[in-house]
Amino acid sequence: MLFHEIYGIYFQTVSAVLAEAVDGTLTESRLLEIVRERAFAESVLTIPAALKDGSWPLLDRSLRTPIRRRPAMPLTTLEKRWLKALLLDPRISLFSPPAEGLEDVEPLFRPETFVYFDRYTDGDPYDDPEYAARFQTILTALRERLRLRICFQGRTGVRHTKKCIPLRLEYSGKDDKFRLLILEKRACAAVNLARMEECALLDPFDPAALCLPKERKETLVLLLRDRRNALERALLHFSHFEKETMRLEEDCYQITLRYQREDETELLIRVLSFGPVLQVTAPARMADQVRQRVERQMEWAVKNRL
Repeated sequence: MLFHEIYGIYFQTVSAVLAEAVDGTLTESRLLEIVRERAFAESVLTIPAALKDGSWPLLDRSLRTPIRRRPAMPLTTLEKRWLKALLLDPRISLFSPPAEGLEDVEPLFRPETFVYFDRYTDGDPYDDPEYAARFQTILTALRERLRLRICFQGRTGVRHTKKCIPLRLEYSGKDDKFRLLILEKRACAAVNLARMEECALLDPFDPAALCLPKERKETLVLLLRDRRNALERALLHFSHFEKETMRLEEDCYQITLRYQREDETELLIRVLSFGPVLQVTAPARMADQVRQRVERQMEWAVKNRL
């Protein structure tokens, strides 16, 4: 583990409590408020009690502390190197994260350390200044609740100009691309950022007044044989999908995934990556697509004598 346990949520919560105790501003109501804001829901039953009854000897009965200075949590050299490595990721740089204090730190690893074999090679141009500027404009619109005017090329090459409400940014690990989910005339659509040519801020909008259409989700039913730790890998691989997992036999599980139709190609590639341990049982349309792709791969292998 790169990060010490003192950076966990309990230590962070108690640190905030002690900071106010050192300042002499801690009250019982404020203690409960800090715990509710920073810790887990059930922590309000344990942390205040442990501090007040002396189990954690950091506060006395009047909520004062023998500690004289506000708690500080300096980073270790290893942790700084890990953070510096993350800041070298071109995707993270799009969010303009602060890097103060890491100027002279050697990164723990570099982006070229990793070789990706399961994603497309035509990812978004993260190093393009114009792409980065459009990304920042979109972030501003999302944070400040502003409408956008966007110009982009469709899949057929036709240029479109739309005034829309930005809903959220999405990232595809398989495609290595960002897309913006927008609301236009009560209909939702997704626009790839790399296809955008212009992006400008417009007037603010009221999020409470939005009438969002119901998301149309597809359902995929999978049968998984737990070989070579397949269950753990599948749950991690599909962790961002809404899903249900049911045990059928000792090493056999049924996984039901719900996904948006535009994610179907990426989902299909992910399913194929598991090989024979993962089988599509429904819908028949997806099972046919898996079968066709496998047949094409076999034909290609025979043709190339692999």
